[in-house]
Amino acid sequence: MARLELMPEHERKHLESLECQSFETHPWVEGPPLRDRRVAIVSTAGLHRREDRPFTFDPGDDYRVIPGDIRGADLIMSHVSTNFDHSGFQQDWNVLFPIDRLQELADEGIIGSVADFHYSFMGAIDPSQMEQETRDLAGIIKKDGVNALLLVPV
Repeated sequence: MARLELMPEHERKHLESLECQSFETHPWVEGPPLRDRRVAIVSTAGLHRREDRPFTFDPGDDYRVIPGDIRGADLIMSHVSTNFDHSGFQQDWNVLFPIDRLQELADEGIIGSVADFHYSFMGAIDPSQMEQETRDLAGIIKKDGVNALLLVPV
């Protein structure tokens, strides 16, 4: 991961000047006990199946669906930020897509189940441009019976 003090001054100043959005409401709800939760992964690592098209920076290039039974060799990361170190993912895909750890938790009865499908966005895109896509995805996730998300930001 990039460290601010090691970045070129213009990049560092840009990042330090970004406004952190605040919200007037706190849309938080209590979920069921962990043993009853169906969990899906949502990542911003630009992950996709090998046969899917890579992410671009085009508005509307929203998210990719990742089947829960995907093999590590079939998962690609097309995150294009020069500030992102890909080596952790190359050594262990669970760093950015912890499906094996979730399955272990389900097998142990700690969580109820692992969703059949998971989702990845390109994290280098301005989140304010993805509101409609995230609302659409929330509806899909809800219909799948998912009541907990493991957010893996990059």
